[in-house]
Amino acid sequence: MRVLGIDPGLRNMGWGLIDVAGSRITHVANGIAHSTGDDLAMRLLSLHDQLAAMIALHRPTQAAVEQTFVNKDGVGTLKLGQARGIALLVTAQAGLTIGEYAPNAIKKAVVGVGHADKVQIAHMVKLQLPGVKLAGPDAADALAIAICHAHHLQSANRLNAALAKASA
Repeated sequence: MRVLGIDPGLRNMGWGLIDVAGSRITHVANGIAHSTGDDLAMRLLSLHDQLAAMIALHRPTQAAVEQTFVNKDGVGTLKLGQARGIALLVTAQAGLTIGEYAPNAIKKAVVGVGHADKVQIAHMVKLQLPGVKLAGPDAADALAIAICHAHHLQSANRLNAALAKASA
C-alpha cells in the first residue's frame, strides 16, 4: 500500500509518500507544492496541477489530509480551508480513499504527544524513515500525516482480523 500524506497550505502544500507492508514503513518521496499566480484562483489552480502531477507520477493507493484547525485569524483559516479543499478534490479525483486527522492526533501518533513542535515532528519522521531527506518542514508534516494514517489502517486491520477470528 502506498500512502500519500498532505499538509495543506495556500503558499506551501507539503506532500509525502510512504510504502506500507505489514508493520514496515518505507519512504518513497516528499516535496512541497509552491503556489504561483497573482490571485487566489490561480494559486489554487497551481496547487491542483502540482498535486495531480505528483499523484500521476507516484500512484498512491491511500491518502490522508490534515484537518483545518480554527485559529484567531478567520481570513487565514478560510484560505487554509480552500487549500485543504484542493487537496481533498485532487485525491478524490484520483479515486483514493482519504483519511482526515486532527493536528494533535497526527503529533500524538508520530511523536507521542499532541503538542509537539515542527522540530520534534521532523526528528521523529527521520527516526521512523531512516535516510530520508526532507524537502522542508511542510514535507516533514506531510510524512507525519502519512505515518499517522498507516498506523490507523494497521490498527483497523488488526481489529477486523480479531473480530473475524472471534466470530468464526
